[in-house]
Amino acid sequence: MERRRGGEVPLLTVLIAARNEAANLPQLLADLQRQTLAPSAFEVIVVDDHSTDDTAAVINQAALNSAFVLRLLRLADVPGPVCTGKKAALEAAVATARAPWVVCTDADCRLQPNWLAAHQQAHDYNAHFVSGPVLLTGQGLLAELQGLELAALVASGAAGIMLGEPTMCNGANLSYRRASFAAVGGYAGNAQVASGDDEFLLHKLHAAFPEGIRFLRDEQAIVRTAAQPTLRQLLRQRVRWASKWQHYHTAAPQRLAVLVLSANVALAGGAVALPWYPPLLPWALAAWTLKLGADVLFLMPVLQFFQRMRWLRWVPVLQVAYAPYALLVGLAGLRGGYEWKGRQVR
Repeated sequence: MERRRGGEVPLLTVLIAARNEAANLPQLLADLQRQTLAPSAFEVIVVDDHSTDDTAAVINQAALNSAFVLRLLRLADVPGPVCTGKKAALEAAVATARAPWVVCTDADCRLQPNWLAAHQQAHDYNAHFVSGPVLLTGQGLLAELQGLELAALVASGAAGIMLGEPTMCNGANLSYRRASFAAVGGYAGNAQVASGDDEFLLHKLHAAFPEGIRFLRDEQAIVRTAAQPTLRQLLRQRVRWASKWQHYHTAAPQRLAVLVLSANVALAGGAVALPWYPPLLPWALAAWTLKLGADVLFLMPVLQFFQRMRWLRWVPVLQVAYAPYALLVGLAGLRGGYEWKGRQVR
């Protein structure tokens, strides 16, 4: 269902791929109702990816009283072969979007009132892709360790963009030109990979428009999403993320992944070798101290930006845990196959 507003063309189209998100969508839609950008300046398209809950009913009901144009698109109704997954959902939405720029977030995210205005202001004449910051929320050690890890990933992605060597971004907070998406063929070439709707597109757009990639360093643009509640769900999510690494066609993200993994494995290997070769102790201590100091210096401005300076206390814990964690996730990602949102992905 769609509630229409005259013939005015919106500045932005918000795209949301949703599968079984009936419980989360009301909060996200309420955040969109509170945007400072005028309701006539944006439209929202929610794509129902074969949900088995009341996702479609929630959108249809919300559209009745929405101040902005709110449209529901069902993947089950898209003509042609049966399509599923986030990339198919986003491609279907881009095809029906009316605005020159699309802004993407996830159904389980929370937005600040100036989120859309911040993206709109970042869309300068030469921009083709804008990556925004994402913050994990939650209580307890597991949630804060996840938040610290993602903060480091967001900072690494921002640094890569600023240095002209983009490596990563987060699909919960990004925007791009519809014309640029079409110019690089959308997800053609990696559509068979279930994950990576965000980073594959980033790499393709950087190759086509190397001066057109931006990072949105604005506290008002921070998107919040909940950390995974259990270790099992966390590993499933991270394996999904890792499954795309072997399909990268650009060198920068591959180099970064190898560098981070090698550094952490080397530190862990040195510690494990100490009982058999005690003379390594001063070198191992020096390496651990150097790595810890570098991590703290890198993370301090990032955590200050996110107003999470208390997470610095977990840097030593994450440093100890990261080598086995990264190895496990990386190997599982190379093997392929994981369960996500009730689907078994191969």
